[in-house]
Amino acid sequence: MKILFYILQKEFRQVFRNKPIIAIIFVVPIVQFLILPLAADFEIKNINISVIDYDKSSTSRLLINKISGSGYFKISSNENSFKKALKIIESDNADMIIEIPANFEKKLWRESNQKLLVAINSINGIKANLGGFYILNIINEFNNELQLNMKPIFQTNKGIDITTSDWFNPHLNYKIFLIPGLLAILVTMVGGFLTALNIVREKEIGTIEQINVTPIKKWQFILGKLIPFWILANVVFSNGLLLGYLIYDIFPRGNLLTLYAFIDIYLLAVLGLGLLISTFSETQQQAMFVMFFFMIVFILLGGLFTPIDSMPVWAQYFARLNPVKYVIEAIRLVMLKGSDFEDIIPQTISILLFAIVLNFLAVLNYRKRV
Repeated sequence: MKILFYILQKEFRQVFRNKPIIAIIFVVPIVQFLILPLAADFEIKNINISVIDYDKSSTSRLLINKISGSGYFKISSNENSFKKALKIIESDNADMIIEIPANFEKKLWRESNQKLLVAINSINGIKANLGGFYILNIINEFNNELQLNMKPIFQTNKGIDITTSDWFNPHLNYKIFLIPGLLAILVTMVGGFLTALNIVREKEIGTIEQINVTPIKKWQFILGKLIPFWILANVVFSNGLLLGYLIYDIFPRGNLLTLYAFIDIYLLAVLGLGLLISTFSETQQQAMFVMFFFMIVFILLGGLFTPIDSMPVWAQYFARLNPVKYVIEAIRLVMLKGSDFEDIIPQTISILLFAIVLNFLAVLNYRKRV
């Protein structure tokens, strides 16, 4: 244990002497945590819409005002023909066209039936889907209001009343949904990248050869490399929790000990991955490229931005091999739902298997000559 203590002492000194590593540990996560929740908005706003109003009636103006006042749409132009409006879309100055036909108000009040034309630019599929969903809801709501106004006063409006209740995120605030996943990504980046780069750096400067001829045992060397970044990753996670509380007023509903216990187990898997990558890499550049590849896969298949259930079946199978998927699920359960340790046992078992396999392969692949 005395030898391990000296190795840890040496590692911490080496970390705190390296200013770029200090920036990665403390500055970069804080900047990302401050910027990403504000920039990565799951709502689509400022959708430019070109209006063609052949009716020019009070009802058509009410519909246009309702669309522009929703907060999602901006009236980019008012045209007198569909051909001109189409040119606006082709020049990327509009995302959508709504055409209100002539005699819109008269037919609507006389026949209780009328049609509208909505044309959507679908180059950006996400913007098109959400924009179409928004405008259809606005038109349906406008239609319901007109139906109520057109009914006689004595007629009763019987039907099904629907009352909704949004649990765990009642205001549907996307930041509350995003921040737990972002915490998982930051911990993964710090733990994985720094572990891989630190060990490969020993190879680049030649100190690994000196260590290989010392009486230091393999397990002492590996623990000496992993423990410092295990501690530093916990510091990054704590900073994230603190920022989430101070800036976004998000505090875990569940037990903090449960949250930290899971994160500590998860870090064993992440550090094992970094160690495994370092055993195959000869330079820091190689380690960075390999780790960057894994991080892209982890983020895309982790459920941070796209729900796993909405992915293709083959992608869902690949997602099961993604440790980030399980940590995002567990953090969200504890932070947002208030789950206890029993509720995240499936995720914990999966992460333990990742930790055992990755660290076993890393130790097996590391060769120390004595």
